[in-house]
Amino acid sequence: MTKVKLLVVDDEVVLLSALMPFLERSGFEVVSATDGEQALERVAKARPDLILLDIQLPRVNGREVLRRLRQAGNWTPIIMLTQIQGEASPALTEGADDYVTKPYNKDELVARIQAVLRRTQQGQPPLASFPCLVSGDLILRHESRQVFLAKQAVTLNIRSIEVLKYLMLHFQEIISRARLLEEVWGFSAEVSSTRVVDVRIAELRKTLGDDPDKPRFIETVIGAGYRFIAHVEGQKCDNTGVIY
Repeated sequence: MTKVKLLVVDDEVVLLSALMPFLERSGFEVVSATDGEQALERVAKARPDLILLDIQLPRVNGREVLRRLRQAGNWTPIIMLTQIQGEASPALTEGADDYVTKPYNKDELVARIQAVLRRTQQGQPPLASFPCLVSGDLILRHESRQVFLAKQAVTLNIRSIEVLKYLMLHFQEIISRARLLEEVWGFSAEVSSTRVVDVRIAELRKTLGDDPDKPRFIETVIGAGYRFIAHVEGQKCDNTGVIY
């Protein structure tokens, strides 16, 4: 079986020396680059299946590497690596598939890589680059925070919409309460109660008519968190939720 090829781009040599052997032991073929210019050269020559791309890079920074690849029509899945909470969020609308905040757990990083590979389609833009996320009769215009169900606008708390957005962008992936708390609220689970996550999930289920015992959209994974179980596609739609 052909191994999945990863390109890891980071100027922290110590990090690379620890991460690359781990990824190889996890079953990947790994190549590396230590600056943005070298990364672009490696992409052209190595043709990786997925790129781990640090934002803070010498010569050409990670977001510029991302922009150049997407402008050239290269839709290789990209996971941004960042040390600053929220720094990578704008990169999602610029074409990144996901982001991970340093320091990260290496096992979780592998899980995120596998999740991105499962949900991306070869040669297609990532979900976050589309204005609307669509799952059956559920439509989320994520930039304007509008939600439509069966062609009708529904009212939700802003945090609930952000939770829904995160789950839809990571559909079929188990998302822990702690991860939702960190990514949506910007809080650490060590100092905050994850109960606020459950409150927002309950609001989503009530508003969307989603039975927790027989869910259409959001499944509770006992002891692990939540998972958006329905398929999600990226689409263009207007401000009334009409797809075009």
